[in-house]
Amino acid sequence: MHIHLSDSLTGGQETRVYEAELGFDLFDDGVNRYPVVRKEPVRLRITKTGEKRLLFEAEVSFSLSVPCDRCLEPVTVPLSYEVSREADFKEGAEEEEAYLAEGYTLDVDALVRDELFMHMPAKVLCREDCKGICNRCGANLNQGDCGCDRTEPDPRMAAIRDIFRDANQ
Repeated sequence: MHIHLSDSLTGGQETRVYEAELGFDLFDDGVNRYPVVRKEPVRLRITKTGEKRLLFEAEVSFSLSVPCDRCLEPVTVPLSYEVSREADFKEGAEEEEAYLAEGYTLDVDALVRDELFMHMPAKVLCREDCKGICNRCGANLNQGDCGCDRTEPDPRMAAIRDIFRDANQ
């Protein structure tokens, strides 16, 4: 959703409050794509802090479907966070927030997505004791044992195994 900022930039020191619907149904982080399974309107407060300076404050709450890091089953991950950004619209000001507010229009989705990178959990598990998948056949071990021999021999013992194998031949 886009919000026109000209009203906020003119006039006195005032705050405007908006509710904006998220415009994306899929979050793409450049590597993975996560569907949005629940969204709430973004509560946005825009405050004029000086001449052609605005403070954007937002409360964001939605859920993504993210695969479990061990078994790859989809997990609904609720995300709630607050955003606080200041932007300077004076001529000659740095344009570090240019992608956020092009001209005098704020892209609420860009504001939410930018902060989402910092709030994504580092590890997502379907449950704390997730057993993952079999490294041989790919079966989900949470649903039962697949019967594969998953013992990994200690590589430090390879030389001794070779001696016993050669002696038995």
